[in-house]
Amino acid sequence: MQQHSKGTIHKGQPQGKIEKLHGLDTYVIGNRTTPRATIVVYSDVFGLALPNNKLIADRYAASGEYLVYMPDFFKGDPLGLSVADTLIPVDAAKQSSLSKYGGLLAAIPSFVMWSTRHKFASTDKICMDFLKALRRATPKERKIGMVGMCWGGRYAIRAGLEGNVIEVEGEKVPLVDAVVVLHPSNLALPTDVEGPAVPMSFGWGQEDQNTSIAQKGQVEQVHEKVAKAGKKVPEMQHKVYHPGRHGFAVRGNPDDPAERKCLEDSIEQVLDWFKRWL
Repeated sequence: MQQHSKGTIHKGQPQGKIEKLHGLDTYVIGNRTTPRATIVVYSDVFGLALPNNKLIADRYAASGEYLVYMPDFFKGDPLGLSVADTLIPVDAAKQSSLSKYGGLLAAIPSFVMWSTRHKFASTDKICMDFLKALRRATPKERKIGMVGMCWGGRYAIRAGLEGNVIEVEGEKVPLVDAVVVLHPSNLALPTDVEGPAVPMSFGWGQEDQNTSIAQKGQVEQVHEKVAKAGKKVPEMQHKVYHPGRHGFAVRGNPDDPAERKCLEDSIEQVLDWFKRWL
């Protein structure tokens, strides 16, 4: 799987450590003593097994301002990397139609079986339980940001909803203070985006075959409807990436200038948003 470690983001050895945190193995990197804020990353389906995910967390921590956590929300059961190049090839141009569709057919049973082990209710509970414990353990003055990519995008949005606000020391607080979501998959609309309690920044791919660009407009419509009903909607940002095929923020081809720009720009989107809100 050499291509997992090519290019600006893909090369190098992850610098963090795996530690047990609030019941989950968690990749930890960054400022542990005086962080400006904490960033929680909910990765794509390949989780901690994919070096790219850890290397991206390292980039978030590189300024020295943040303490970054990437919990193993899959509890040791990420989707196998053998499926990775079929579902989201690093270089789609080098993949023939026959190998693409033959590979997809071969990968579907693995993905379906994996998905049945990670159904929404249990997955949502694992994520929100971790965030509740983190919020209660975090100093009151320190803010928490959350990044969700692909599979993790849905849960990052949900972490910022009014329905997941908790009480801490007699005060109602959201689980996180700001959210960035990149090519979120499996969104249930309007439920997953109704009632946002914190500012959210979305990144959509123009040519994303998994998360259609049409969902951008659907999410915007939900929030417009909420605003028209007289409820305050925190600031929402929507960015569109070109070409932005699925996985552009994690597994884009760093040897392709356009895809490399998507990789780099999506990291800047995260850091710019958190600079504003955390």
